[in-house]
Amino acid sequence: MDKITNQNKKNIVIIEDDPELQKSLFAALSVDFNVFQAHEGEGGLRAVFDLKPDLIVLDLILPKKSGFEVLEEIKGKQEFKEIPVIVLSNLEGRAEINRVMALGAKAYLIKAYYDLAEVVKIIKKEFDK
Repeated sequence: MDKITNQNKKNIVIIEDDPELQKSLFAALSVDFNVFQAHEGEGGLRAVFDLKPDLIVLDLILPKKSGFEVLEEIKGKQEFKEIPVIVLSNLEGRAEINRVMALGAKAYLIKAYYDLAEVVKIIKKEFDK
């Protein structure tokens, strides 16, 4: 994990196992934010706990620890509970969406329905609140 950051930028952790999507999100967001990446759930949790980012982008189907487990652990710790989490997943089931929202996610985006520009716009809008 790269520790060089611009102190004037907000920190975002992307927990996503698709290398192409991760690369695209990094390129689109790193202009305005310090972006840190993890390719699996355990590494993502370590990044969140080390950095206490301003926002998390989280996939649900991940190696080592699922996004559901990651979200439960993040929201279960008082000092991380208020960090906005935007879930970006291919899972479309109502049960998954309801579970994630009940755990405290700010948004649930189905990958197939959003292009990169829309995802970036939603992430940026979260900082305007």
